[in-house]
Amino acid sequence: MTVSATPAIVLHSMNYLETSRILRLLTRDAGVVSVLARGARNSRKRFGSALDLFAQGTAQLQLKPGRELHTLTAFDLDQPRLGLSASLPRFTAAAALAECVLRLVHDEAAPEVFDGVSLGFDRIATAGHDVALSAGLGALWQLVAAVGFAPTIEVCANCHASLSMDEDAYFSHVAGGALCSRCALSAPGGRRLPSAALQAINSWMTGGEAVALLAEADGRAHQRLFREFLAQHVPDARKMPAYAAWESGQLVG
Repeated sequence: MTVSATPAIVLHSMNYLETSRILRLLTRDAGVVSVLARGARNSRKRFGSALDLFAQGTAQLQLKPGRELHTLTAFDLDQPRLGLSASLPRFTAAAALAECVLRLVHDEAAPEVFDGVSLGFDRIATAGHDVALSAGLGALWQLVAAVGFAPTIEVCANCHASLSMDEDAYFSHVAGGALCSRCALSAPGGRRLPSAALQAINSWMTGGEAVALLAEADGRAHQRLFREFLAQHVPDARKMPAYAAWESGQLVG
């Protein structure tokens, strides 16, 4: 058994038996891990509000080699991120981000991914009501870039010819990004994206702040584009209810 202290973010929580909880944590030093927090339900003194969704702090873990469920012995809270629960747009964006992290990150050290996700949650938590969707999209595209399969935007994904960010382009999920006009002729599926959309995606992937206020239709189009890109490059039949709720503008249950 290995005892480890690592920065961690609570991504998912479920009750276990009468007194405990099982959590999914994103950690800086061990990736995503499942942990058992004994007594977390019947004693606020031990963990307090530290185990609320999206909270960040230092987790004390007992890691058991070969086991899928480890033990959480303590969680020292640093960032409760109370702003997320105070706004439906912020909360649903954060829930969609957490769900995608669980889909993309595994049980191995990923410091850059952790730092990017932490920044993403912070930006969503402090975003104004009208830019929370943009902050969520930014965090998601940065996540995709951090795990290594970001779409190609500035050059053609097929022939690598330079593309102008001031011109519309054809975007192909299969090809992995934007295509020049010549390569677009032979690309299956995909869609034409206006230059403003390409600029926004490029800004999000490179760590830019939330772009200017998105019209509702543009925001939904961006959410759909990301979902389709993720489905193409991360084949997984499991449903994503939190993302679906975020995309539809409904409350996450």
